Amino acid sequence: MQMHGQWTVGARTFVAEARADARDVGLMEYCAPRDWMCEPLILRGGTANGIHFAGTHKSIAEHQALTVADYLDLLDRAPELPWVPVLQGWDLDDYLRCLELYDRAGVDLAALPRVGVGTICRRQGTDEAARILARLESEGLRLHAFGLKGTGIPNVAPFLASSDSLAWSFAARRQPPMEGCTTHKNCANCQKFALRWLDGIMDSIARHSPRPYQEMMTL
Repeated sequence: MQMHGQWTVGARTFVAEARADARDVGLMEYCAPRDWMCEPLILRGGTANGIHFAGTHKSIAEHQALTVADYLDLLDRAPELPWVPVLQGWDLDDYLRCLELYDRAGVDLAALPRVGVGTICRRQGTDEAARILARLESEGLRLHAFGLKGTGIPNVAPFLASSDSLAWSFAARRQPPMEGCTTHKNCANCQKFALRWLDGIMDSIARHSPRPYQEMMTL
């Protein structure tokens, strides 16, 4: 999306790769569709911090429609895989409209084990992101936030069922392996490093006192 302004992997290939991962890697709990993120640079294109964004030159509403359509298509093509619907938008009203799109398509998000929330990672530490997640969680949704780093998770953890991040792996690539890790040149794919990072995240969450839901809703 960033480089090409569109998904370059077709549905058939995407399904085949997801099935191979489920079969060969295993332990697949959830599988994200090809959702269309709604950051301004993804929409209009441009350069930020030396990174070029091609831009889709579509509207948020178009991105939301494409996201919902892709989820439904993948679910039809491979119903045995644990596809996770993703809510996309920029402000709170956008996300609520996306929720309505799923509802009109006959998808009861509250009945599903997980619902992804996109376009959050680059603003994860903001009050706006917390307000969005708090409001969506109040709809009875079990939320998964994509790409949350250690600095952003504590403030929104009460509203999440899960989140993911490659921050630990990127950090590990830039330093020598941990003591005792003698079989690899760095710990970018090391369970020991990942679990230490997780311990730090959980400790940060335990020490953090997020503002109550009611306050989030008045921001």
